[in-house]
Amino acid sequence: AMMAFFLLMWLLNATTEDQRKGLADYFDPSIPVSRISGGGDGALNGESIFSKSPMLRDAPEDALERFDPAAFDAERADDRAFNDLAEQIQDTKKALASDDLASHIQTRMTPEGLVVELIDQASTPLFAVGSSEPSALMKQLLRAIAPVLATATNDMQIIGHTDARAYSGAGGYTNWELSADRASVARRLLVEYGLPADQVVGVVGRAATEPLSDDPFAAQNRRIAVLLKTPERAGPKARAARP
Repeated sequence: AMMAFFLLMWLLNATTEDQRKGLADYFDPSIPVSRISGGGDGALNGESIFSKSPMLRDAPEDALERFDPAAFDAERADDRAFNDLAEQIQDTKKALASDDLASHIQTRMTPEGLVVELIDQASTPLFAVGSSEPSALMKQLLRAIAPVLATATNDMQIIGHTDARAYSGAGGYTNWELSADRASVARRLLVEYGLPADQVVGVVGRAATEPLSDDPFAAQNRRIAVLLKTPERAGPKARAARP
């Protein structure tokens, strides 16, 4: 009985009004079955209970044009390369002499690419206060990550950050100049320790505009970031437009 009930419900939902009338006429012995509306002898008068329109539709032509298999594969390759590099950085952290040293290194993914950050701590600063002179610790950290960065083929940008503590040196020297000078020193040392110079495409100072901590004066806001940029790729139409 339950099977018959579900079959009935399915037929009611799957058929048109004319088809349902044909079914009713077919099973009513007092009414002769009409053969006018279809070419068959069955209860549906030759009509199908299934829609004539296809269940699946082709993707819009513009969507197909936008999809670039080569670019998709390249993006997946980028992801794998970034993951491999992040794992190498983790191995480098483990190889450092102590956990205190390793805690200065962090990695994170951003829409722009992989970021490797060397982060200050109150007890172990990377630079002298108000100076771009690197500490021995900063040199040790840069020497540790330079060979790993050198294995990448990505363009890199080196970014200096400070905390929000007001600083004003002679001649209007501020946190903007200080963060840029620290980034420049980091670039010079990375190249000295083995990073190809032509991979660094930018050196930037951001002052205190991008803090890591909610506390604008926290030590971890003082840091050097190396951004390994995701390669830029044009879409199919843009590439076709190039000479």
